[in-house]
Amino acid sequence: MLHLKLPTDPRWANVAEKNISDILIDHAYCEQKAATTCISLIVEYTEKELLVDTLAPIVAEEWEHFERVLAEMKRRGLKLGKARKDEYVNQLMTHQIKGNSADVRLLDKLLICALIEARSCERFKILWQTHPEEDLRNFYYDFMVSEAGHYTIFTNLARTYFSQAQFEKRWQEFLAIEAQIINNLEIRADRLH
Repeated sequence: MLHLKLPTDPRWANVAEKNISDILIDHAYCEQKAATTCISLIVEYTEKELLVDTLAPIVAEEWEHFERVLAEMKRRGLKLGKARKDEYVNQLMTHQIKGNSADVRLLDKLLICALIEARSCERFKILWQTHPEEDLRNFYYDFMVSEAGHYTIFTNLARTYFSQAQFEKRWQEFLAIEAQIINNLEIRADRLH
């Protein structure tokens, strides 16, 4: 369903399990950034009624996820600390088309959001299947399901606003780019992506 070209290195599960505190902190920031990204899309594309109507509830859901991760962190005695650089997302964003019209840039923005949601879904699935703590497995199951839905929302929006040919061409390019990024990133103990 997610169409990712390269699965996460199996070693990531072991690293994440041993560093779940760092993963939770990074996860909190990922949820916060997801909410603000949806807000930015709404602000930039106010004339696209379907996009606004579709993403407005996602903003609320992502923020609720942020609060949920914060609650789990608090339960574990963890503090949020400073925001961390997300090398994965930053590298994806370097491949956005620059210039052109806002409409042309929209396709890349929607596809990047879809890829981030897909990769997050895949990582949450790994945590759901492998983490030794049952409460965290259940916690990450809920996030996995949600991210799969968000992935579908972003790809559906891209298909709505662009032709199938435009969508498919750029989607295949981004899938290849994303696989290359994942292949070249080191496995980090303190990052979700």
